[in-house]
Amino acid sequence: MSKFYPISIKNIERETDDCVSISLDIRDKLKDNFNYKAGQYLTFRMFFKGNDVRRSYSLCSSPLDNEWKVAVKEIENGQFSSYANRSLKVGDILEVMPPMGNFTIKADLNTKLNIVSFASGSGITPILSFIKTVLKSNQQSTFTLFYGNKTSDSIIFKNELENLKKIYSDRLFIYYIFSREPQSEKLFTGRLSAEKSLELSKKHFDIKNTDGFFLCGPEEMIIQISQQLEKLGVEKSKIHFELFTTPTEALKTLNPSATENQSDAVTTSKVTIILDDNAIEFDLDSNGESILDVALKNGADLPFACKGGVCCTCKAKVTSGTVKMDMNYGLEPDEVERGYVLTCQSHPTSPEVVVDFDAY
Repeated sequence: MSKFYPISIKNIERETDDCVSISLDIRDKLKDNFNYKAGQYLTFRMFFKGNDVRRSYSLCSSPLDNEWKVAVKEIENGQFSSYANRSLKVGDILEVMPPMGNFTIKADLNTKLNIVSFASGSGITPILSFIKTVLKSNQQSTFTLFYGNKTSDSIIFKNELENLKKIYSDRLFIYYIFSREPQSEKLFTGRLSAEKSLELSKKHFDIKNTDGFFLCGPEEMIIQISQQLEKLGVEKSKIHFELFTTPTEALKTLNPSATENQSDAVTTSKVTIILDDNAIEFDLDSNGESILDVALKNGADLPFACKGGVCCTCKAKVTSGTVKMDMNYGLEPDEVERGYVLTCQSHPTSPEVVVDFDAY
């Protein structure tokens, strides 16, 4: 379940001054393990001075193209991102976990779809995968992208986006919004915000004719635009978003805690972790650390990445007992109903709890 595979770097391209794209050489014998849907991500592991560092990056390639590519934007004091941008070379080996993630298009891609997306900065990565997959799957589907950046020089995948516009000139519509570079039309200057999305909706897309809205970028942008779309009458089920950072309390207005079944009577629980048909048991205070953190301290080699309730790398199923989650931004409502939890956010609320990682 938590297995990492040694994968060779096939190609590295400099996309912007602070971002590289990395293509992976997935050998034929591993392709079944690495099948993916547009919008999913890969988790990478490296050891820096003995520390286990894991980072997740969205696939920007399309599963239709038999390609596995991610983009890594360097961030201040980012161990993995700095290494990837400054030191990684073609032929190097990275430890990679198979694709995961729920930020996908659930509708039948072979049917005609009209998709609208708002992305900012490196939030373009899963959106680029959507664009290529949606437009290639059905010759009548359309895709409208509003892409925010500081300047034109900071556009990630600029050349690829422009080439896609030429290929799908009548079905792909891209609008760049720059916060630090004035444009002739005021509408495209500034940040992507609630007000900006309202004005864009009046001129550049039809809400009633849109099958789904996909947002990826800073938390503030996601909150503002999601709330504005709901005010305009968009069903919440049509609004999908993904964060690349751990959320703050403000985002709970969009996706509240998934479980509220905490029992004040329970203080210590016996927790059993099932992984690869093996069981690990330990006692855990209901109001203490998460199930994931304590399991790791007890020697369980469990899958994890963000530890912030954003990705779903640590997803498992509660097969006995009850738990509560502090936050949930990675699981769909139907998954929660079926007993799945993010173990990095989970605390036991019954005397005994069994959490099964094999039931994924």
